[in-house]
Amino acid sequence: MKYFITILSIFFSISLVAQKIPEISKTEFSKEALSEQVLDVNDNKITLNTILENYKGKIIVIKFWAGWCKDCLVDMPFSDQLKENNPEVSFIYLSLDRNKEFWLKSIVKYGLDKKGNNYWFYTGWKNTFTEYIELNWIPRYMIIAPDGKIAKYYSVTAKDPEIQEIIENLRNETQK
Repeated sequence: MKYFITILSIFFSISLVAQKIPEISKTEFSKEALSEQVLDVNDNKITLNTILENYKGKIIVIKFWAGWCKDCLVDMPFSDQLKENNPEVSFIYLSLDRNKEFWLKSIVKYGLDKKGNNYWFYTGWKNTFTEYIELNWIPRYMIIAPDGKIAKYYSVTAKDPEIQEIIENLRNETQK
């Protein structure tokens, strides 16, 4: 029994560390982070800077996910609902899948090929961009304002009411 409690305590401690919310919510990306390259579904390498520049002037929701991630899959219906409720918002899906084939199959399996733009961190979980944003858990959501600034730095579920609130505030600001 003593060992069971010890193991349970260790497991609980590890899970708390894994989901640790960053102490500082960054409002912009570094040049180094934006120079990180990802792969698109057509096997082209593209920098995150180029991707975000393509959406300048629009509200963007970035979802970090993977097809092997149970939490990501459980959250998928809520992510779908968020997209459905906000058709003018651009959704970018950044995958942390372990290999390209699994990523491509997951996009189709979960219908993301019809829901937004998909990219894969072919360099793996640890790279300049993910380290800059202190990515330690998926799913994770970020909202980028039309001016390119980070409007929401950290959320681990599409059910977070602050996501919709920020989208509505950004929508109202752009309509002025």
